[in-house]
Amino acid sequence: MYIIIAGGGVVGRNLTKQLVAKHDVIVIERKQEIAEKIYSRYGAVTILGNATRIDVLREAGIEKCDVALGVMRYDADNLAFSLLAKNFGVEQIMVRMREPEYKSAYYMAGATNIAATMDLIVDKFITDIEQPEIRQVASLGDGKAEVSIITIPENSPCSSEMISEIVSHDKFPDNCVIAGIFDTVDDQFVIPRGNRRIYSGNQVFLVASEADIKKAANFLMGK
Repeated sequence: MYIIIAGGGVVGRNLTKQLVAKHDVIVIERKQEIAEKIYSRYGAVTILGNATRIDVLREAGIEKCDVALGVMRYDADNLAFSLLAKNFGVEQIMVRMREPEYKSAYYMAGATNIAATMDLIVDKFITDIEQPEIRQVASLGDGKAEVSIITIPENSPCSSEMISEIVSHDKFPDNCVIAGIFDTVDDQFVIPRGNRRIYSGNQVFLVASEADIKKAANFLMGK
């Protein structure tokens, strides 16, 4: 994927470090010393400039961008970046939000993913980029466990199987809990029992560590 990161601060650098090996990453940073550090340390292309300027975004390749990440210091800058990225047709726009009052404005500006808590921003964005089928919604016990949602695809081998059959499979992690199921057809949320069946299109709520959620998701989706 072609990814533009607006902001080379702590969050921007951590995102760059984790993404640059697998994706084309371009970082836009205003301070020259930080831009040089990112390039020398991680090898990512850096653009010296203001990510709220159209000419800078064009230089960064915004027309071919798959994911735009706004992690600058101020909400006003991230908001402007989101709006410009939307104008260029970027499908995934992820932003760091400092003040909750900006939330509705971010969505109006085209943001598709908003993170507020510093400790979760990098993990949340990485998960949504690398595994878009898994949507992280909460963190428990200082990050020791997560609550994530996956949608069961049509070709899942687990479709129509009972919960008890799924969790007893040797590929399903022991420490992962299926905490809820949202039935999109009946518009109903249920707390499942062992004899409850999972069907294609159901949204399944998983509680586990990040690693176990990925294992469970891969099993449920037949990967």
